[in-house]
Amino acid sequence: MPDTAALYSHRGTRAIQRMVEFAPSTGGLALWVRHQDLPAESDAATIAVTDGTTVFYGAAFDKLPLAEQTGLVAHEVLHIALRHPQRFVELQRVIGDVDLELYTICADAIVNSTLAHLSWLKLPAMSVMLEQLLVQALKREQAPEAALLEWDVEKLYRAIDDRDETANNGKQKSRDASRSGSEADDAGSGGRNPSQSQSDSAKESTEQRADGARSAKVRQLGAGGARDLIPNAESQSAPEAEAEHARDWSERILRGHAGDGAFSMLRTLIADLPRTRTPWAQVLRVQLARGLARKPALTWSRPARSYIANQGRSGRHRMPFEPGFQATKNEPRLALIIDVSGSIDDRLIERFANEIETILRRQEAGLVLIIGDERVRQVEWFEPGRRFVLGEISFSGGGGTDFTPLLAEADRHKPDIAVVLTDLEGPADFKPRWPVIWAVPETQSQAAQPFGRLLTLN
Repeated sequence: MPDTAALYSHRGTRAIQRMVEFAPSTGGLALWVRHQDLPAESDAATIAVTDGTTVFYGAAFDKLPLAEQTGLVAHEVLHIALRHPQRFVELQRVIGDVDLELYTICADAIVNSTLAHLSWLKLPAMSVMLEQLLVQALKREQAPEAALLEWDVEKLYRAIDDRDETANNGKQKSRDASRSGSEADDAGSGGRNPSQSQSDSAKESTEQRADGARSAKVRQLGAGGARDLIPNAESQSAPEAEAEHARDWSERILRGHAGDGAFSMLRTLIADLPRTRTPWAQVLRVQLARGLARKPALTWSRPARSYIANQGRSGRHRMPFEPGFQATKNEPRLALIIDVSGSIDDRLIERFANEIETILRRQEAGLVLIIGDERVRQVEWFEPGRRFVLGEISFSGGGGTDFTPLLAEADRHKPDIAVVLTDLEGPADFKPRWPVIWAVPETQSQAAQPFGRLLTLN
């Protein structure tokens, strides 16, 4: 019979006990995290790393004093609680080229400043603090509490990433690098040391673009620290599940901070808390299901149920005939307008098309596809049941954008609802009677739609 205690023991056990002793609620966040020891023969330089779900401990971890072990475990647990590896993958999907080393330094700075007020743990000597990074890289002086209330990891990374765009050979190279990184992640770390996988990704990223002044300064500040984030495809769950995980961790952090009060591991409720956001695919499904639902139609061939129940009378008086309802035979119809001048990632378009195809199949709806820029360039009709594969359709265009002729063409087909896949750069002088959903990439999430609903694809 296996030793049960051995199954749950790991190198971070004593540090977790210390965390729970001094901060029972926020220290207890470590109990929601998986912990795993790396083999003794793994890279001797690895102390502690995380992929977003598990903290991995190297043999070097055992050689540290308990206070330093506690600082490292608290640091890695906050990376997981704040979803930093998962958010790296998400940011990579949005902007393409994300430097893992720079991102890790930004995430480390936020976590270090969050924990720096605690006397019962010790952070590594070369730890970068958020207020230090702001002063040296962005020339901004802020107290730690004020900085933590303002900066999240995405905002901080975007502010310091000034790497040379001209060194990158166009948008396609960035996408290819992102794809190759995702393919490597899909394979997992396999038999390799997780820290080696992480360092390979950082090396690949830094070779693409030359550092600007801010990026170089941040890289110099973090030169003495270990790169402890190893994001991969396995750490990024489905969008619906990821939204649920973010909600759970945000609630745990809030409850823990309230429970510990002055003894909380968190110096303040930081701006970097995981954001709870309903996945765009779920929003699209709900909106189109409502718009494409078959609406009942009046029929004069039979009376309404209320008329039958009252036998056509109200007291002594005869009631006028009241027509009943029947299911309409008209097939619901979706108009999908694609702006070919827009800049939307190919993989995002593929996900979007798969969602549209699934919705049409469930609703037994038809689709009119309209492709254009400043004018209509192609119109194609898909009967209910005909497979809609966006990749099989040729796109041509590239001029300016004017939604007016595209919406007018859609109105000619009398749709129940329309979705416009675009970057929202163009006029729309025609306002239809049917509802419109403007589906835009995350880079255009702050754009103002002329009417209808804005849906951000991320």
